[in-house]
Amino acid sequence: MAFLVAGTLQVASQVADARESLGRKGKYSVKGPRVALALCSSEVSASTVALLEGVFQTLGFESCRRQKASVQGFCGELTRFRERLDAHGGLVGCAFVALVAAPRQLRQSQQLLLELSRCKALWGRPKVFLLLSSAPGGEWAGRGPQVGGRTEWGWAGGLRPSVQAHVLLLLHPAVPEPGAFLASLGELCGHRPHWSLLQLLTEVFSRIAEESAGAAYCPVLRSSLRGALCLGKVEPWGPEPEPGPSAQYDLSGARAALLLAVTQDRPGAQHDVEALGSLCQALGFETTLRTDPTAQAFQEEMAQFRKRLDAHRGPVSCALVALMAHGGPQGQLLGADGQEGQLEMLVQELSHCRALRGRPKIFLLQACRGGHRDAGVEPAAFPWFRRWLRAPPATPSQADVLHICTDVQGSSSRGPTPGSPNQADVLMVYAAAEGCVAYRDEKGSDFIQMLVEVLRADPKADLLEQVTEVNRQVCELDVLGPDCDERRKACLEIRSSLRRRLCLQRYNTGGLAGME
Repeated sequence: MAFLVAGTLQVASQVADARESLGRKGKYSVKGPRVALALCSSEVSASTVALLEGVFQTLGFESCRRQKASVQGFCGELTRFRERLDAHGGLVGCAFVALVAAPRQLRQSQQLLLELSRCKALWGRPKVFLLLSSAPGGEWAGRGPQVGGRTEWGWAGGLRPSVQAHVLLLLHPAVPEPGAFLASLGELCGHRPHWSLLQLLTEVFSRIAEESAGAAYCPVLRSSLRGALCLGKVEPWGPEPEPGPSAQYDLSGARAALLLAVTQDRPGAQHDVEALGSLCQALGFETTLRTDPTAQAFQEEMAQFRKRLDAHRGPVSCALVALMAHGGPQGQLLGADGQEGQLEMLVQELSHCRALRGRPKIFLLQACRGGHRDAGVEPAAFPWFRRWLRAPPATPSQADVLHICTDVQGSSSRGPTPGSPNQADVLMVYAAAEGCVAYRDEKGSDFIQMLVEVLRADPKADLLEQVTEVNRQVCELDVLGPDCDERRKACLEIRSSLRRRLCLQRYNTGGLAGME
C-alpha cells in the first residue's frame, strides 16, 4: 500500500511539474536541476574540455560530468547518463549533452538523440545536444574576439532534430574561427539573460556573418521547441524583457511566393491552398500557385520561379515557397503522377538565385516524412488517476531537443547545408518530425491552418518565434489518422540559417509585375 501511495504522489508531482513547464506564456520554466554531460574521444585535448565546462557554467548547468570514451562507446555512456537521471526520482530542469570527436566521426547522432528522449526525468523538458568537431590534437583552429585586452576562447556547436518537439538544431561547417561563435554566445548569455536561446543564436549568427565576411561560413539551427527557452538566471515570466536582437531583415523590397500543391487524393488540401494564398496576399507577396504538379514539374516550377526573381529589375526582399504533397518513406515529395522528387534539389535551386543573396528564403513543407505514428510520452498512471489529476496531454516523443552540430559532412540531416553563403538565410518548417506522418483532414492540415492563424494575429512578431508557437499548438493536439484507431501526436521541425530577425509585417512595395 505504501508503494502505491508513493508511486501515486510521484506521478502527481510529475504531472504538476509538466503542466508548469510550459504553463505561462509559452515559456519553459526550467525548474529543477540542470545537468550537463561532455563525451569526448581520446584525441580531444583537456583545454577543449575545459572550454565546454566553462560554457556549461555560464549557462547555469550546476552538475557537469565529463567522460572520455571512444565514439563507438558514446551510446553506452549516454545510456548510463539517462539511467542516472531516471534514478534521480524527479524531473530535471534541462539537460545539455556535448559530443566531441574528430571531424566526420559523429555520423549517426540520431540514435544518441533517441536514447536521451527515452529519459523519463526529461519528459516535457528541453534537451540540448551539441556535436563538436575537434581538429587533430584537439586544439581549436582560431581565437575569439578581443575582450578587455585579452583574447577570449570559445567553441562552436551543432545539433540536429530527431527528437523534435522542444528541440533546436544548430549546424556548423568547418568554421575558420570556431572560438568566435562560443565567445559571442557566452558574452550574450551574460549580458542578455532574458533573451531566449533562439534570439541569442540569431544574434550570434549575425555577428559571425560580419566577422567572417567573404568566408564560406553559415550556421544552421533545427528546433522542435514548443516555447521560449531562457537559460539566464531570471524567471522567464518575470518583468517583460528588453527587446531581442535589433538586426532585422529589410523587407521593403518586393516579396514573392510560390505555392506548389498536390490536391488530388488529398482531402482538405484545397483549404490549405486557399488559406495560405490569402495570407500571402495579405502580407504583400506576389503569389504564383500551381496545383497538382508532377514530380518533374516541381523542379521546373522552382527553376522558373528563380529565373523570374533574377529577372526582376528592382530589389527582391523575401521569397516564400510552400510545398504540399504526399511524402515518400525517406522524406521525398510525391508529384501528382506518383513519382518522387528530391526536396534538397528544390532548396538548392532557390539558393542559386542571385536576387536572394543575403535575403530570407522561407520553405513550408506539408508532407509526410515517413510512416511512423507517434503515440507520445507521458508519466505512467492509471487512466482514472490521470483524469482525476487533469493531466496534460501526451508530449510528442520528438519534442524538446536543441541540436547543434559542427561536423556537417558527418550529419545525415536533410535541408539547407551549411558551408556556403548560398545556404544562408533559409528557414524551413516541416509539418512532421523526421520519419513521421504529417496529418491532414477534410478541413486542412493543423500545421498550415494554425500557421495562418498565428501570422495573421501578429505579423509584426519574429517569424522564428511564431513558428515555435505554432509548434506548441500542434503538439497539444491529439490526432486520429484515417488508418489508425488510436490517437497520435505530431510536432513540427524547424530548421533555420537566418542571421537576423524576420518580421513579415507588410510594407508598401513595388511588387513583381508579371509574376504569374
